[in-house]
Amino acid sequence: MKKMISWNVNGLRACIGKGFLDVVSSMDADLFCLQETKLSAGQIELPLPGYHQYWNYAEKKGYSGTAIFSKEEPLSVQLGLGQEEHDHEGRVITLEFPDWYFITCYTPNSQNELARLPYRMQWEDAFRTYLKQLEETKPVIVCGDLNVAHREIDLKNPSTNHKNAGFSDEERAKFSELLDAGFIDTFRYFYPDQTGIYSWWSYRFKAREKNAGWRIDYFLTSQSLKDQLASAAIHTEIFGSDHCPVELCLK
Repeated sequence: MKKMISWNVNGLRACIGKGFLDVVSSMDADLFCLQETKLSAGQIELPLPGYHQYWNYAEKKGYSGTAIFSKEEPLSVQLGLGQEEHDHEGRVITLEFPDWYFITCYTPNSQNELARLPYRMQWEDAFRTYLKQLEETKPVIVCGDLNVAHREIDLKNPSTNHKNAGFSDEERAKFSELLDAGFIDTFRYFYPDQTGIYSWWSYRFKAREKNAGWRIDYFLTSQSLKDQLASAAIHTEIFGSDHCPVELCLK
């Protein structure tokens, strides 16, 4: 069994002060991924015995950034999509293993009044194309904060959010396009109609207390891995960020 965890830590230094290392230790995942580390190279040394560490930093200080900690050393590592216009914000890491590619992603936010939606649309197409190119070689596993609640059951208040970042028709359509291109939303594979389970809550309005959340953190896999899917979970009991960790186990 392979256990994989993905967590948007919304600033790793702050999260470390809220028990981050205890979470990593107790979850004992084979692969542990982070988004929104908000770090520059050399800012922290993480004591993670037994893990190989891979980091992708944004050029802008205190912004974005991803990491993967892996017990098994990968065959190869790629930072970014290999496309100049998309590779300045530290958003993607790809590890190649014998049986599949493993990718963590922090999808760009469309921002207030969808100011960055045109860029987000370009990103979605580039990212989907990148995944499909990898898939020509071997299956793909993707995790991370994909910054979209796909269906109305994926957020507490769908009716008031149709024109907001993360639930715009355009973003949801791109996510459907990704699934239609041959990817499985693993949480929905196991829990097709489950409501009230979210992975992100605003820090405002006591949103987490009221469970007024959004499910925007995912594990997606190639269809060819369907028979290996063992379980999926969203760890709403874990604090330390405005997101909680999400999990996938593969046979």
